Amino acid sequence: MPTAVPTLRLSSFYFMYYAVLGGFTPYWSLYLKDRGQDAAAIGLLMSLWYATRIVAPSSWNWLAARSARPIRWLHLGCLASVASFCAFLLPLDFAGLFAAMCVFCFFHNATMPQFEAITLSHLHGIAERYGTIRVWGSIGFIGIVALFGFLLDHLAVAWLPLLMLPLLLGTTGSAFANDYGPAQRSALPAAGAEFRARLRRPEVIAFFLVCLLVQLSFGPLYTFFSLYLEQHGYKPSALGLFWAIGVTVEVFVFFLSPRLFLRWPAQTVLVVAVASAAVRWLVTALFPDSVVVMTLAQLTHAVNFAAFFASVMQLMAQYFPGPLGGHGQGVFYGFSSGVGGALGALIAGQAWRWGGGELAFEVAAAFAAIAALIAWRWVRPVPAQAVANG
Repeated sequence: MPTAVPTLRLSSFYFMYYAVLGGFTPYWSLYLKDRGQDAAAIGLLMSLWYATRIVAPSSWNWLAARSARPIRWLHLGCLASVASFCAFLLPLDFAGLFAAMCVFCFFHNATMPQFEAITLSHLHGIAERYGTIRVWGSIGFIGIVALFGFLLDHLAVAWLPLLMLPLLLGTTGSAFANDYGPAQRSALPAAGAEFRARLRRPEVIAFFLVCLLVQLSFGPLYTFFSLYLEQHGYKPSALGLFWAIGVTVEVFVFFLSPRLFLRWPAQTVLVVAVASAAVRWLVTALFPDSVVVMTLAQLTHAVNFAAFFASVMQLMAQYFPGPLGGHGQGVFYGFSSGVGGALGALIAGQAWRWGGGELAFEVAAAFAAIAALIAWRWVRPVPAQAVANG
């Protein structure tokens, strides 16, 4: 008899984890400015979020995979996130902020890939239900962005660490309420040789390359989108609305993702999602002054982010089932989000210097188009014979 999926416990972790990001991503640069940091220092400090993603997921999952009780590494990571974040309550100078950012970003980035593996360990054979669990992360993000925006209209931004601390404690509490699924617990430790064999398969290599290129294509959005719109005459209220549109529509896609994958295979959804990103970046480059076009472009976030991410998790469950999931998540987050995020910001910055926002988004469209071609041509399920042979 199949074990019931602990949907509430799993969803609570996504809700709290991304609620933290709802306070961090839009407002942390304002906090750093309030602490006396200039633009160059803020840029360097914020880049540590991506830099630590390169090493944190793979190293943490490597430790968890070699533990008799891997869930303890999730607990430790969350506790370390809380402890390191408390440093921001102190009057730190640049050196202190740099050290605190390194430690906090490392531990906070380390925990989510492990938890993704925990979630998929409960969804063996029903990975299409992933979106209905992950969607609560988007809801948490939206809720905290709105709440903190209201609170910071009435409070000094210096209060931001105190506002975020309860969210980190909530993440830790949820971590202690969760554990791996029974199939994962019975199969530990994972076979490293099997993981390496799967990692060398051409369809898996193509999959990770697609993920890297997509993350590169998002570089101008995450780095310069607000500035790009501002240069074309949009008011601050419009900037917030454009960002809110993107996150809101992803909620609906995550809720509908089980039906999506019952109708179409993950590979098809991946190709459509990545191709839509190429179109999104191209029209963003060519028609920045059209409110209608820019609104439609933001609505495609439902496809090129939410549907893309849901299809990625479907394929991860196929490529790295059971105890291999932690290893796979470490590679995905380190290579795609870490290397891709850092390089995406760097390339977007250089393109902006050479040709402004138009060139930056045109380069992004090229990355996404190449990714779509690779996904269409080479991303496939692992053949059944290969699965049987490891």
